[in-house]
Amino acid sequence: MSQASKPTDEVLCQCSGTRRGNIQNLFEQGLDIQAISRWTGALSGCGGCEWDIADFLKELAEQQSKNSKR
Repeated sequence: MSQASKPTDEVLCQCSGTRRGNIQNLFEQGLDIQAISRWTGALSGCGGCEWDIADFLKELAEQQSKNSKR
């Protein structure tokens, strides 16, 4: 299952309670991973979410790139 097809209410960062949909909305507004971290608090606790969030953002960027080429 791709990261982007998972539920938007899934919590990606347990420390901050940041949900997948929130990260996607911020990404679509043009924020990068550092700005998303500052805005939500994600990635600033234990670090256990780092790879999940990075993979999700990479997948979103790839989808955005594909959609812009159409």
